[in-house]
Amino acid sequence: MSTVSPRVVVDRASPVPLYFQVARQLEQAIESGELPPGTRLDNEIALAGDLGLSRPTMRQAIQFLVDKGLLQRKRGVGTHVARPRVRRPLGLTSLYDDLAGSGQAPTTRVLSLELQAVSGPVAAALEVADGTEAYVLERLRSSRGEPLAIMRNYVRGGLVELSADVLERRGLYEVLREAGVTLAAARQSIGARRASPPEAALLEERKGAPLLTMRRTTYDGHGAVVEFGDHLYRASRYSFELALTSH
Repeated sequence: MSTVSPRVVVDRASPVPLYFQVARQLEQAIESGELPPGTRLDNEIALAGDLGLSRPTMRQAIQFLVDKGLLQRKRGVGTHVARPRVRRPLGLTSLYDDLAGSGQAPTTRVLSLELQAVSGPVAAALEVADGTEAYVLERLRSSRGEPLAIMRNYVRGGLVELSADVLERRGLYEVLREAGVTLAAARQSIGARRASPPEAALLEERKGAPLLTMRRTTYDGHGAVVEFGDHLYRASRYSFELALTSH
């Protein structure tokens, strides 16, 4: 794939930092479509040389746009314009259903799946006694071939039989509903933290990259807990949308 060197003009007399001038002009080129998704940029040394800037200044501008999710760095590939973020409305739906419904071509890799006796915080989250069996599940969810989320779920035992084969082809909520489990309500919280080295490797992010966190407890029609999820999302590729209304 050929690379491009975008046209950027910097004003050295301006009080605006040089890296921000560069980042802002690149951002405008991306948003206007001048630099469409997948466009590969020249390396930092070449870009800095074209603009007469130092390499650290160019690196800071690129990193600013990587943190905003507009550019992506891949080892051995270089820096390219990222696809638009996945925007997900908050509701009682699964990530798989939301991605499939919007044509995002979701795929799943099951990292682990065990039926085991749970205790402590997990048992408390599921509102069961210590020693109760539950499915402990971890998956890597991707969209259009790019890793998007690490999903850890704990499903109360006796509700459904889960297998890695099925969960790599279908969403967890779809499997639960097909088994006759009603998903009536949920309580969830959203936060943020930095990626650990193993998490960053799975998500193809740098160590310490910002991640969105979501914890959700889902209940059936009788108010019993069905599952508890503890999910991590790439902040560079994902956002939640919440509709607010006045009363």
